[in-house]
Amino acid sequence: MTERDIVLNELAQGLRLMSQGIEWFDTHGPEEQAEILLFLRHHCVQARAVTEDGPESIRRAGLRPTHTPAVLITCGPIDQQLGKIAGLTPVDERRKAFRLLVEVLAVADERRRERFCSGGCGHWWHNLAVADG
Repeated sequence: MTERDIVLNELAQGLRLMSQGIEWFDTHGPEEQAEILLFLRHHCVQARAVTEDGPESIRRAGLRPTHTPAVLITCGPIDQQLGKIAGLTPVDERRKAFRLLVEVLAVADERRRERFCSGGCGHWWHNLAVADG
């Protein structure tokens, strides 16, 4: 587990404010930001994100439906669209992509936790509040 793993999972679980996440994201250069977005995409896939997660993720991220990442997530198979979102390069779009991908992870992981981990689990990221508390 790396600092990046912890920060992203804390954001997805609401243990860290999104404003802190954006501030953290902005401390990284373009190449590192691209890696973070690809890493988030991977986490979303691992959490079994589905197309139906898009609208709730957009709402939680505070994006307008016309923002590029919001348009992308609603226009096709989620696995493909997550890759397109992670590949956005303009700085403003990257910040929006970051916010959206964190929320996709949050929505998908909440569902996964309810279905498969409600009785307890060994996933370190599901025990962050306990470890910090």
